[in-house]
Amino acid sequence: MFAETQYNCSFSGYGSEDAIANSSDVDSDDTRPTRANITVRIAKDYHQEPVISHLISKYGVTVNITAALLGENKQEDGWFNLELQGTNRQIRSALNYLNELDVEFWHQNTSDRHEGW
Repeated sequence: MFAETQYNCSFSGYGSEDAIANSSDVDSDDTRPTRANITVRIAKDYHQEPVISHLISKYGVTVNITAALLGENKQEDGWFNLELQGTNRQIRSALNYLNELDVEFWHQNTSDRHEGW
């Protein structure tokens, strides 16, 4: 149903613009449903910014939070494992948004994920 697209993005904000731009070289695949698994570090400075909500509302991706670590004290960074679902174009736009915010994110290979508890 969904194609597994490899987004070789690491350390957004540290030169991954080319990786995002080259994440899908075929424009005809822009409307094909796909998914990307990423780990995102939301810096404490962004705790009041609805980063994940914007991925949904502005870029039209479906976001599944598969794991999260976020303290109540707002003194530490938050970490999220996200599964993004949408078209190639939507996912690229969402990743560009994270990059523009200078939010760090890493691609997760689906083979690295363990099923179950």
